[in-house]
Amino acid sequence: MTKYQKIANIDYKKELESAAKSMILVHEPDILIKMVLRRIVQKVQVNHATILLQHRDKDAYLIRVSHKHPGVKMFTGFARIDKDNPLIRFFTQHQDKQIFDDGALVYEELKKTLEKNIKPELKQLIAQVIEQMEVLEAIVCIPSYFRADLLGMLLLGKKNNGKKFNKQELNFFLALSSEVAMAMRNAQLFKALELELDKEHRLFMNTTIALAAAIEAKDRYTHGHTARVTDLSLEIAKKLIKKRYKALGPKFLQDLHIASLLHDIGKIGIPENILNKEGPLDDKEKKRMEEHPLVGVNILQFINELADCLAGVKYHHERYDGNGYPEGLKGDQIPLIAAIIAVADTFDAMTTERPYRRVLNKDDAVQEIMSLSGKQFDPQVTAVFFQLYQEGRI
Repeated sequence: MTKYQKIANIDYKKELESAAKSMILVHEPDILIKMVLRRIVQKVQVNHATILLQHRDKDAYLIRVSHKHPGVKMFTGFARIDKDNPLIRFFTQHQDKQIFDDGALVYEELKKTLEKNIKPELKQLIAQVIEQMEVLEAIVCIPSYFRADLLGMLLLGKKNNGKKFNKQELNFFLALSSEVAMAMRNAQLFKALELELDKEHRLFMNTTIALAAAIEAKDRYTHGHTARVTDLSLEIAKKLIKKRYKALGPKFLQDLHIASLLHDIGKIGIPENILNKEGPLDDKEKKRMEEHPLVGVNILQFINELADCLAGVKYHHERYDGNGYPEGLKGDQIPLIAAIIAVADTFDAMTTERPYRRVLNKDDAVQEIMSLSGKQFDPQVTAVFFQLYQEGRI
């Protein structure tokens, strides 16, 4: 049995069901197009298959991709076809329905219509369509509609065995085209939603950064503190994930990013005379300063998107030995997100000018952090922190 005889035995109903199941899982339009074209070229053995797809502004159609067998001189890539192109107008004006009942446009049959007694303007349009099909090396054109809107078009080259497309094959392409239209529409809507969510995420992150800047504007001693704590926190987390916590992924890093940006947001509720006091705080002032983690949580708790970030804001002043605040958590009771911020926050405070502490150089600050491992800080976090220091990344 030759490969062409095998092709004749294709179960098109089964192929259609398989294609439909595959397409519904794909949410990336370009991947969906390539998948459909590859399936057609491989299963039906045509020398090329191309899809024209309606552009978002609906003023043009794009030849998005052409899948072909080696040796076929058909372009691969992008080309723009105006909506007034004869091939597009033929389907958007539904001229195909006046000539072909099934909706498939076959080159040989289209040429025969020029010999019929039809209106001159239609004959002229058909002649232009034939010319376009020749340019695109298309033997068959299958329209793809979403409701009454022409979403795109499938263009097929010659069959490798030189035979004409039979009725069963054309019906398969028409049914497949309908499935592609629905799948493409779903993929485009999913992509649009993804872009909108990405836009909202950027807006959210920019708002978060603006809030962090508002904190630093109030406390003159912490200029750049938030950015440095965030950078170091993320470096520690990435190292921890690589060495110990492989189950933690992008979501944890995103939550840590936001939590470290907002870890001192509660200082907005602390009087400036306490924040900027020259010299040590008295007991009353110290107690007020220690309220800032809870103030921060009160500010952020109504933002649903920040639910998983609040632990970093609330507990970044807890101590591993249980002598921290606000709740005196101990050891593994302290969330990892907060334990990471605690080390980054303290290191930056040690190495920048503060009214209540002399500035330490980097080496001395690292040594002090390590001396407090298992007392103030989580030993796993400090171990990774020290490795980053040894690697010259701090």
